[in-house]
Amino acid sequence: MRKKKVKQRKLGKNGIDISALGLGCMSFAGFFGPTDEPTSHACLDAARDIGINHLDTSDIYGMGVSETMVGTYLAKNPNAFKIATKCGIRIKPIRCFDNSEAYIRDCFEASTKRLGVDYFDLYYVHRREADRPIEEVAETMGKLIDEGKIGAWGLSEVAPATIRRAHAVTPLGAVQNEYSLWTRLPELGVIQTCEKLGITFVPFSPVGRGVFTQSYPDMDTVAPTEFRRNVPRFQEPNYSYNKALIDPFKAYCSAMGWTVSATVLAWILDQNDTMVPIPATRTAEHLLEWKQATEITFSEADRAEIDRLLPVGFAYGDRYSDANWVGPEKYC
Repeated sequence: MRKKKVKQRKLGKNGIDISALGLGCMSFAGFFGPTDEPTSHACLDAARDIGINHLDTSDIYGMGVSETMVGTYLAKNPNAFKIATKCGIRIKPIRCFDNSEAYIRDCFEASTKRLGVDYFDLYYVHRREADRPIEEVAETMGKLIDEGKIGAWGLSEVAPATIRRAHAVTPLGAVQNEYSLWTRLPELGVIQTCEKLGITFVPFSPVGRGVFTQSYPDMDTVAPTEFRRNVPRFQEPNYSYNKALIDPFKAYCSAMGWTVSATVLAWILDQNDTMVPIPATRTAEHLLEWKQATEITFSEADRAEIDRLLPVGFAYGDRYSDANWVGPEKYC
């Protein structure tokens, strides 16, 4: 019997076919616990096995560690994945955003070396430089497309107005913002704008940084430097309140015969056909919990029950600390 594979969707209005689920590779850099090359490569093997062909990484994930991890895999498995990576954030001497053409090109060259490729299917501006006209940035990315260096370009954590201005200069292939059952802000304009313009919407952290999985992250055992330590939703008493609200949803998933992560991914895919969520993991075990996602079909009763269990705005605490809010655009 042939294994069922993850279904595919278009990247942008007239772009390439990519799997309806991508794999976010931030975890390969150790953001959510230690990892190593064999573990990360086994995860990539598992992704290919279920039909995931789209990887999402960035030059700042571990300061190149994630890209290097993917690059060593691609050296042994050329053309195994469609690659998306990101640019536009400087870390030294201080963290800031630089969307200048010179810096974008420098980032591109460095990323190609780490990944061992000379072309990206999708290239994002990771954070917008607020004082630089977005039209200038769109022109730069248009040049990279014309030069055959990238297939499409994207923006991350931006407002609908920015999307419209950028798209008018060089059509966008994708917009990547955080979106999940407990992060619903994109419903107030970003999703509608992407759908209207034919832009793929790419939700990151679609499983709520691990909260929508079979077991909750144990905040007593994660490293003191781990990202979630500073996220208000994972701090007490918010975390206990959130788990108490999510518990009945997890019970519902179990009763339906669905894994929790597959259910939340299916919920995103059910919103419209422009969405390609990119859950992240560093292990094959967790990745295989997603494989039901494109096969789950919700009834109206299912949708109503999910809305009842986890209504819009149910979460206690913000999705970012005050320090992490520097960069993402606020628009509501």
